[in-house]
Amino acid sequence: MNKKLLIISPYFPPSNAADMQRVRMSLPYFAQFGWDAEVVTIDPKYSDMPKDESLLQSVPKGIPVHYVNALDKGLTSKFGLGSIALRSLRFYRQKVDQLLEHGNFDLIYFSTTQFPVCSLGAYWKKRFGVPYVIDMQDPWHSDYYRDKPKSQRPKKYWFSYRLNKWLEPKAMRAVDGLISVSDSYITMLKARYPEICDIPTDTITFGAFGPDMQIADQYADSFPNILDPSSVNIAYIGRGGADMHQAITPLFKALRAGLDSQPGLFGKLRLYFIGTSYAPAGQGTPTITPLAKELGVDSQVVEITDRISYYHTLSTLKQADALFIPGSDDPKYTASKIYPYILTKKPLLAIFNPQSPAIAILKEYGADHVFDYERNNQDAIMLFLSAVANRFLADTEYRQETIKRYSAEQMTARQCALFDKVHQRKTSA
Repeated sequence: MNKKLLIISPYFPPSNAADMQRVRMSLPYFAQFGWDAEVVTIDPKYSDMPKDESLLQSVPKGIPVHYVNALDKGLTSKFGLGSIALRSLRFYRQKVDQLLEHGNFDLIYFSTTQFPVCSLGAYWKKRFGVPYVIDMQDPWHSDYYRDKPKSQRPKKYWFSYRLNKWLEPKAMRAVDGLISVSDSYITMLKARYPEICDIPTDTITFGAFGPDMQIADQYADSFPNILDPSSVNIAYIGRGGADMHQAITPLFKALRAGLDSQPGLFGKLRLYFIGTSYAPAGQGTPTITPLAKELGVDSQVVEITDRISYYHTLSTLKQADALFIPGSDDPKYTASKIYPYILTKKPLLAIFNPQSPAIAILKEYGADHVFDYERNNQDAIMLFLSAVANRFLADTEYRQETIKRYSAEQMTARQCALFDKVHQRKTSA
């Protein structure tokens, strides 16, 4: 008989949020690895994330999904409270209390970057005796922005920094297992909280979910075209920010050198940066075009701050002639977006912090154009751009064993193996 898993994921389809993708891609496989899952999420009417109804096609029928309310943002924002995690905290507690009283759940799994919700894990463990696992997709309490200029800090940084510093210990000192996209997150947390040094942990990246490409193809004709069909287009779709400038700068410098030496050829290129802001549509501040203007390539660079839906993203990536992935200057950063990019098989250029684990993963796949921004790779990047402009690069056939290793199914198997360890420790205690 399968064990019962209660998943806490504040965002869930149709909300188009990056931090619900692991849950969405894992749901088809949990049962085959011994866990029957139910999801507790926030009613999407309280979310200001873009909605993508087609995402619901990838959620297996029969998975129970429980919805909780949240305080209305229109009201709470008057008092400076916009976080959906904080707006929903009381409702999450009430709903999950009811489920745990009657549901006989074996494990609670927090998979979200809405971290304040994770602070409820210790309460539920103490009251109901149910162990919990936290999925660290990003750092929770972090000093990354402390020495950054105010202009580069997130909104309400002063408040969020102190709130995270207070809430993280409440969740971490009682946690029974940790999953993370980066080894460094787990190492940091174990150093910060010695009491969790012996709990089960695993570094599990996001997986590549093959059915997504089929769904994207079904909807392709309904999406508006973003790319210029008269140009040779290189696309990046994802957040921007000053922390990515070190990775983007080598690309822009290589493009400038190409425009100077072969203007006819390199002038064919258009570099698209789409969905670079988390702000509501029409309110995003460009973070890429100012750099392009500074380096003299703004005529070839298009930044669209508004986010687009997930399947519109996949469809646009497939329409592009080549793809680009920049990494953050944070060495702990690993880009979850590399997996859908790989599924498109498009020629790919990636530039990361030399310590980013994404470099090793992409090389496992057999990606040829992966660089770190601390080395002078201008000639190699110019060669890539020249080949794209000439349309010399064919679709890439990546290593099949690596595609399987990083598939959503295999990533789910590893999650469930960790769940099993946590459950065994609980039952043998």
